[in-house]
Amino acid sequence: MGRKASVGRAESEVLRYVADRHPVTVRETADHFAEARGLAKTTILNVMERLREKGFLTREPGEGGFRYSPSQPKGRLMRDLVRDFVDEMLGGSLEPFTAYLADNPKINDAELARLKEVIAQMEEKEASHE
Repeated sequence: MGRKASVGRAESEVLRYVADRHPVTVRETADHFAEARGLAKTTILNVMERLREKGFLTREPGEGGFRYSPSQPKGRLMRDLVRDFVDEMLGGSLEPFTAYLADNPKINDAELARLKEVIAQMEEKEASHE
């Protein structure tokens, strides 16, 4: 993807918004964040341009100005953001994340089943390399 850096909190919120609604204009995005968080249009424009410079967003000319889209499918973007978070904030260790999951009562049955599925796949992969 050619990313230059990870993203901050405001950038990740804007990135998720764009990924869920793309293609969107700065105005559409700014209107949402003005109402939801009281942010100015210039702030959103700067955030979206930073995300584009970092390789997270693309833009194409369109009716009403440039239309922004994620550079990759949302699932892949989110995995990349989680990987960056683990690498940068947790020093590459999954232990703090695992402890968080163990203490988090908000995990629903579907999420728990998916975690079990992922663990089973990891164990299969590990066993096949032995």
